[in-house]
Amino acid sequence: MTTPWPTRRTAGRPLPPRVAAPREPVDPARTGRRVVRREARGMDAGTVTAALEEARFDARQASRYEDLADDLRGPAELAEWERIAALLAAAPAGTVYDPDVDDVVQAELAADAAAADAVRAYAARTRENADQFAAVLEDIAANGLPSVEDCTPWLEGVGRGLDAVATRAGARAAATARRSPRAATAPAPSSCPARPRSTDVPRMRCSASAQSAGVTSGVKRSRTRGRDRS
Repeated sequence: MTTPWPTRRTAGRPLPPRVAAPREPVDPARTGRRVVRREARGMDAGTVTAALEEARFDARQASRYEDLADDLRGPAELAEWERIAALLAAAPAGTVYDPDVDDVVQAELAADAAAADAVRAYAARTRENADQFAAVLEDIAANGLPSVEDCTPWLEGVGRGLDAVATRAGARAAATARRSPRAATAPAPSSCPARPRSTDVPRMRCSASAQSAGVTSGVKRSRTRGRDRS
């Protein structure tokens, strides 16, 4: 007779939470262009032309499948092969493709670097604001709240904010007026609908009474004709 394995009475150790690392959003078209540039490095015009024909064949094959209708990578790769082939066709004979001297590639890299710098600047401003807020909280924790005389009234602060918003709105409106003078001179459309005139009500009543009178006279005529026939 076998002895069953005793059940475990202790609670298991909880697993640490999985935190996803920040990643760049996936762009299939951009990925396809990068793959083509990596493959085309060192190719001459003839080799690129052969690769372009193969990419066109793959595009024709993929056009037969409905599930690939929304594919962005295939058309992007084909367009990149066509661009590289045209670039080498206009270059002197014997030129090989090098992404390091491609103006389009360098422009994309410069745009990526500028976007990264903008994100870093935003992170620095956010960190600075957080440090200032933390310093204020630490000062309040150490010395308590400041006196009323040293504080700015809430209404005064709100007024300053509203004045700043009005100033920005005025500057934006002035810039719009400079770009399109017609928009500045055109009258603002009225949001309230026009009210009906008092003279329209009697007209409607008269028309309704006239229609009812016409229907009544028609009924009387039909009855009279019926009696004459009988």
